[in-house]
Amino acid sequence: MSAVWVRTALVVEDHALMRALVSDALTHAGFDVHARSSASEAIADFDVIDPDVLITDIDLGERPNGIELATIVHARAPHTAVVFLTNYPRTAASTGVSGLGARASFVNKSAIDSVSDLVRAVEETLAERPVTVVTDHSSAEARITGLSRTQLDTLRRIALGWSNVEIARQRGTSIRALERTVTRTYEALGLANDAAVTPRVAAANLYVRVFGLPSDDDDQADGAVRDLNSA
Repeated sequence: MSAVWVRTALVVEDHALMRALVSDALTHAGFDVHARSSASEAIADFDVIDPDVLITDIDLGERPNGIELATIVHARAPHTAVVFLTNYPRTAASTGVSGLGARASFVNKSAIDSVSDLVRAVEETLAERPVTVVTDHSSAEARITGLSRTQLDTLRRIALGWSNVEIARQRGTSIRALERTVTRTYEALGLANDAAVTPRVAAANLYVRVFGLPSDDDDQADGAVRDLNSA
């Protein structure tokens, strides 16, 4: 009797609960699952694991980020499918994702209703039918996925509590240009004309709800947004 081929999945996620949930879902779907909490761990063990598919978040809390990891994996093993499972905006990650070709999918964590949705996305990606699963744009949480890299990075710095003057200094731009970016960010989030809220506070709270508390460490503070520019 011939041996049954078991597909191998490498799950990279820095949040332990999410890592466990994804791993459990794929295990029940028949995958041989190997979970790692960082890209560096995944890279170190990659050749031994030799996965058929990589499922990774984009923001892993440290470098390499998920797109950098996927780029390394693609260079080593072009046959490996990639599924980005993340709260990160699709538009901000578009360059890195598109560079991986037909074997890369993008799945927004908040857009999947059940583990079967995730398993289906993995199966489709393995079949070279990449999918993009994102939320609709009916809420501010969903509209954050439409922000540009500059707007998202500015929003992160607002969530850190920096003033416009300080953000302009950090980004190396003029205060006037920064103020235009802030205004357009509020408009994109549907907060600019809402008399019931203070846009800056609402925008900062929105960032924290979607991405969690940002780091105030300068080397980490640019996080996934800055890293994506070089990915």
